[in-house]
Amino acid sequence: MDYATLLAESRHMLPEIKKLRRSLHRIPEVGNHLPKTRAAVLEALEGLPLEIHLHETTSGIAAVLDGDRPGPTIVLRGDMDGLAMPEDTGLDFASEHAGHMHACGHDLHTSMLIGAARMLSARQPELSGKVLFMFQPGEEGHFGARYMLDEGLLDQVDPSPTRAFAIHVTSLHAAGTVHLKPGPYMAAADKVVVTVHGKGGHASAPWNAVDPIPVAAEIITASEVALTRTVDVFDPAVLTFAQMTAGTAYNVIPATATLAGTTRTVSEERRDRLHAMIEQIVAGISSAHGVTATVEIERGYPVTVNDDAVAAEVTQIAADLLGPDQVVQAPNPIMGAEDWSYVLQRVPGVMVFLGSCPTDLEPGSAPVNHSNLVRFDEDSMAAGIALHAAVALDFLS
Repeated sequence: MDYATLLAESRHMLPEIKKLRRSLHRIPEVGNHLPKTRAAVLEALEGLPLEIHLHETTSGIAAVLDGDRPGPTIVLRGDMDGLAMPEDTGLDFASEHAGHMHACGHDLHTSMLIGAARMLSARQPELSGKVLFMFQPGEEGHFGARYMLDEGLLDQVDPSPTRAFAIHVTSLHAAGTVHLKPGPYMAAADKVVVTVHGKGGHASAPWNAVDPIPVAAEIITASEVALTRTVDVFDPAVLTFAQMTAGTAYNVIPATATLAGTTRTVSEERRDRLHAMIEQIVAGISSAHGVTATVEIERGYPVTVNDDAVAAEVTQIAADLLGPDQVVQAPNPIMGAEDWSYVLQRVPGVMVFLGSCPTDLEPGSAPVNHSNLVRFDEDSMAAGIALHAAVALDFLS
């Protein structure tokens, strides 16, 4: 494979891809229904030899490129949704949708995948098999990938995909570097809500009430201590109570106190055991204080697990394409979560992170993904486009 040509072509198309990315950045949409974004993607794909499937339950798009020779199928993913937050970057192409922002780089993901679709379409005669381009909404907590799978994403092409590949940009790393690891790479993310039911009363006479606030505080403290004493450090877990809601006045003991937070785990066994630990602590502490309490656990995205063999293949491809010094084996999992995990439960594949820290900032100190100030290096998209294409060409050669 002529990696130098791939990289040169992706750099040549970069001005047009940047223009596309900026147009998407101006119109961030949140959730599973992204009409403006879908229309922009379809317009950008016009003229390519793709079979387009428009999903009905979401704004998802499945675009199939059929190579000239028979062979297997690979799925490449680009998520399209933004976040419900303001943008304060000051960019001249900043969000025009108040309260919405492309703060996680999905505008780059979509643009890179469109670039790869154009590059691979031009190589249709070289392909022995098919490419399924998955343009996905609702990654930011809305289960968009799962909805697309439930609607038959993998059945819309024959043969069904046996490889899967996705790229996520990050401002944590130097522009153009590729980061990945085999095995668990991103965490399962679950929501925990604990409600303590006490008895309200006057703050001057707590003995006439049953104050739920110190009970809730004890639950927080006990949970954090238990985490350090029951969780194997080689099978890590995170528990963060990020919200505590109680009371309406400074001199009134409330009847209830509510805690809300998140758990992050990188194995299903640890996930289940952590949930059980929380329930046990809440039951014990509430009983000791003579109150009742409920625990609600809303299971979110599962662990994102990179296939060992595919990770090794992609590591070599990225090194050949970009240079060995540009490819980094991540030492640890990332405790963020991804609904790409649902695809990897069905298809052997990987997710890699593409360093996109602006060159005028330092990796590690630049505003990070989900910040209202985050910016990304657009030139890094050339590496992403070429890597999408190289992975597909290697699998379908």
